[in-house]
Amino acid sequence: MGSRRGEPGSARCEAGEYGVNRAGATGDSGSADDRAFGSASWGEAADRASPPEPAAAPTGVRWRVFALACGASFLLYLHRYSWNVVGPKLQEEFSFSHTQVAFLFSLFYYTYAAGQIPSGIVIDRFGPHRFLSFLILAWSIAVTAIAQTTNLVLLGLCRLVFGAAQAGCYPSLTQVTRQWFPVSRRTVLQGWIATTFGRAGGAMSPIILGTLLMGWCGLSWQTAVTLLGAVGVLYAWLFWRIFRNSPSEHPGVNAAELALIEDDAAMRPPASSAGAVTPGGGAVATSASDGNEPKVLSPRRVMRNRSMRFFVIQQFLDAGSDVAFVSLIGAYFLQARGLDISTTGWLASLPLWGGALGGIAGGWLNDHLIRTTGSRRWSRSGVAFVGKVIGCVFLLLVARQTGAEGAAVCLMAAKFFSDWSQPTTWGTCTDLGGRFSATVFSIINTAGTLGGVAMPLIFGGLLDWFTRTVETQGETVTVTQWDPLFYLLSSMYLASGFCWLLVDCTRKIETQGD
Repeated sequence: MGSRRGEPGSARCEAGEYGVNRAGATGDSGSADDRAFGSASWGEAADRASPPEPAAAPTGVRWRVFALACGASFLLYLHRYSWNVVGPKLQEEFSFSHTQVAFLFSLFYYTYAAGQIPSGIVIDRFGPHRFLSFLILAWSIAVTAIAQTTNLVLLGLCRLVFGAAQAGCYPSLTQVTRQWFPVSRRTVLQGWIATTFGRAGGAMSPIILGTLLMGWCGLSWQTAVTLLGAVGVLYAWLFWRIFRNSPSEHPGVNAAELALIEDDAAMRPPASSAGAVTPGGGAVATSASDGNEPKVLSPRRVMRNRSMRFFVIQQFLDAGSDVAFVSLIGAYFLQARGLDISTTGWLASLPLWGGALGGIAGGWLNDHLIRTTGSRRWSRSGVAFVGKVIGCVFLLLVARQTGAEGAAVCLMAAKFFSDWSQPTTWGTCTDLGGRFSATVFSIINTAGTLGGVAMPLIFGGLLDWFTRTVETQGETVTVTQWDPLFYLLSSMYLASGFCWLLVDCTRKIETQGD
């Protein structure tokens, strides 16, 4: 006779129905298996009832890495833009023409260009930790040597070493941002690193060298530059001690921070999905991948991408025009405007401060437009195009200024709008290149350095062409007309802007196939 619910037999039945039988067993409710199951069930229920342990907060190692990257970018431009003071001093001491000084300056770009692609491949393969530490050390020693030699051959050799050592810095920092920060924040942070802190380093270079060390402290330019080089040697050691190639390699990163950083992976489109939609909108052309991506990406394959070709052209124009701000703005205020070294220091810094602020604005504007419009392609291209066109207008206005301060303000505005495209450049490199972003950036930087090789000679020749010797109050003086230089720069800005309209950052570079 069957047991009714509430009777002892019913307990056995229910135990079998809801306990042992669920696991596929058939024994009596009083068996050892039944009792073990029951105690396990009660234990599990107790575990579920107890409150979970609070999750650990993410560590902040990524922000220390961010600070290191910003410092490296600052130091890079601090040393590079020292030429705004060093160049005119060499011209004065050795009686060089504009073309001769321009040639000496351009030696930097020969090795800077040659080192770009090899550096990118090394970084993609082995990471930036030891490599970038060595580069910072090498270029700091080179800039110190420039200040200590009076031999022209050695001076040229130092410029070549200086360029080779600085070649791998920004490809390294591109990989740093990719490894250490999710895509949702990357463009803003790249803007801070590349444009804000980079341009700030360039802006502080004439202030520290000209206004502070030479003007106020009365040091020679050689001593001032040597002090900057010593700071770089110390920073190379600091970078080597603190930085690691990835969060998983750093002992200070906890699981929560690692998960936060690796959240980037969830936002990337699947490699096998052609035309996948990115978080910012727009289709990404990807090749079907079997997971066997090459370890390195050849420049030939990269240049098959149509957008990369226009990207390369605009970078040639952009970086080529920037040479004027590295090498000639100090001479412009000293020679054309007749200012002393202390005043030249802070006026020559204003365009670079404009570029630094433009980097902040451009990074924010990129990410804001991507979120609000859903179009990564036109957010990037539109920001860069508009900035270049407005910068073109302000360069034309420089020639109409009668005072040095007005010219400095126009140059500052031109750099603000031009350089808000710098985060766009970094973002486009990571968009197009994916995990090969350092290789893509090195190719783009190579194009820029080719502009750096060609344009100083063109600028110097243009200034020499418009240089005349005149008699003034019984004295023979040399007068240079600088306006044609600014007309040429404005046309380069405009052409660079139109190239941006033809760059589609969502058409990712193919990594598979022949």
